[in-house]
Amino acid sequence: MTYHKQNIFDDAHRVITSIGKLNFIRNLLPNGRVEASEFVALNPLRIDKKLGSFRINTITGKWADFATNDRGGDLIALYAYLKGVSNYEAACAIVDVQPSNKNRRG
Repeated sequence: MTYHKQNIFDDAHRVITSIGKLNFIRNLLPNGRVEASEFVALNPLRIDKKLGSFRINTITGKWADFATNDRGGDLIALYAYLKGVSNYEAACAIVDVQPSNKNRRG
């Protein structure tokens, strides 16, 4: 299936919503916990021994690692960050479609 770039992001957001944002986050970061409206986890991309600096807002999806200043605006960006791929490739993975070469970031 071929997607227009914006459609893949819209569809990825719909998939995340259907799964539930918290369930999506827990799938990516199974060893975290909820604190108020935030999910706090260890950052698997660095040596992180204490919960606190890596936080994801469970309502908006915005996230940040305050120890490294890495941050993103939504859960697609979180997936991309954790998997080491572009946001476009992350959206494709979430929707489970092959990314189109013409839409890939160079």
